[in-house]
Amino acid sequence: MYQKIVIVGNLGNDPEMRYMPNGTAVTSFSVATNRSWNDSQTGQPVKETTWFRVSVWGRQAETANQYLAKGRQVLVEGRLKPDMSTGGPRLWQRQDGSMAASFEINADSVRFIGGRDSDGGYSDNGDSVPAGSGATVTEEDDIPF
Repeated sequence: MYQKIVIVGNLGNDPEMRYMPNGTAVTSFSVATNRSWNDSQTGQPVKETTWFRVSVWGRQAETANQYLAKGRQVLVEGRLKPDMSTGGPRLWQRQDGSMAASFEINADSVRFIGGRDSDGGYSDNGDSVPAGSGATVTEEDDIPF
């Protein structure tokens, strides 16, 4: 059996890195994906945002923690991690009483869409680091030729 999910969105917060007891790094961050369409009944524009909680492991976790920041656009490839008690997304009740769901992803690959520019912001140069590669993102100014 095989499962794969691919999302593109923006980080909702700065990444949080921690280390497992065996020394393995794990970085977590949330990603918001957006979808827009016109309602067929009213013709009014409708916007939908879906949030994903992403976990990245090993060397890639350290790289993601170093280069990602709130608002940065990323492409994440991985697998959905179901809630152990429900077999689906993690469900909880918001403070206003409404129900919410969290979709959890264990990332295999995180692509940095948009690199740092000279103003400290981000530009679109498509940096990426595949899981387990041990590679780091190289900024254009660091290339020796």
